[in-house]
Amino acid sequence: MILQLAASVVAGLVVIWVAFALVLLVTKPSAATLVTTARIVPDTIRLVRRLAADRTVSRGVRVRLWLLLAYLVAPIDVIPDVVPVIGFADDALVTSLVLRSVVRRAGPDAVRAHWPGTADGLDALARLCRVPALRATPA
Repeated sequence: MILQLAASVVAGLVVIWVAFALVLLVTKPSAATLVTTARIVPDTIRLVRRLAADRTVSRGVRVRLWLLLAYLVAPIDVIPDVVPVIGFADDALVTSLVLRSVVRRAGPDAVRAHWPGTADGLDALARLCRVPALRATPA
């Protein structure tokens, strides 16, 4: 019974890993996108932490954000960070999906209120996550 459960968990993780790898192969992040992402990473982490601690944001959104933070600091990733280029791309993809969900649920104003960086940085985050509602300037 436990062996079957362990095999099922491992099989599920392999399927998730393959799915993420396929998404990354299809989207093929450019080097410029990866450089821009690297520049806004610290501000994005502070944003996620601030939103997760904000009691005015719904519980479901806060749970997603805390789970995102746990995923980002966990030593085990779907695609290990030691893999060149795409090692951090899975973190960016998961962060993007969670932030899109947060903007839909909490609204762009909540995200703007907690953004610790520059307006240009928020615009870059909006472009990377494909969330036009966050853009300060029209797309």
